[in-house]
Amino acid sequence: MPQRCKWSENDPLLRTYHDEEWGVPERDSRALWEKLMLDGFQAGLSWLIILRKREVFREAFNGFDPKIVARFGKADVSRLLKNAGIVRSRAKIEATIGGARAYLEMQGAGEDFSKWVWDMAGGKPIHNTSGDVPAKTPLSEEISAALKKRGFKFVGPVIVYAWMQATGIVNDHAADCFRRTARKAK
Repeated sequence: MPQRCKWSENDPLLRTYHDEEWGVPERDSRALWEKLMLDGFQAGLSWLIILRKREVFREAFNGFDPKIVARFGKADVSRLLKNAGIVRSRAKIEATIGGARAYLEMQGAGEDFSKWVWDMAGGKPIHNTSGDVPAKTPLSEEISAALKKRGFKFVGPVIVYAWMQATGIVNDHAADCFRRTARKAK
């Protein structure tokens, strides 16, 4: 049995997520935005809760298509607040709708979301060599501030750092984890 990061060992869904997805460099702008929105929903909760609800989130938010989500209005917010399959937080739902609008504004201004965030990170994954996994870093604080300036919400530096880990912007796999070096870039 391969050695994994300890957080993924006790649940089959977390194991699969760890083995196939977490820490793999994501370069698709829409996928990066979806994962950032899901990390925002995770605030105050465990990632496992969001992971278990992810497919229902995708259905409820029309595949996280920013062009569709940006057009959501009061009726959509009401519909989502009744959906027991997602996290029913008005603030987080409205933040996702606002996040779609901010994403599209960036796109309309010629800023590709993926290129923007990866440029901020130096263009390639950052390998954490300290062994300590921080809750946030100066870079996550910088990205958080830049996202907030663009109108994103639920993008504090701790959420942004978790997103950076999940999307492979930073490699925080444990030194003895088989995924530390086995990651495949998308």
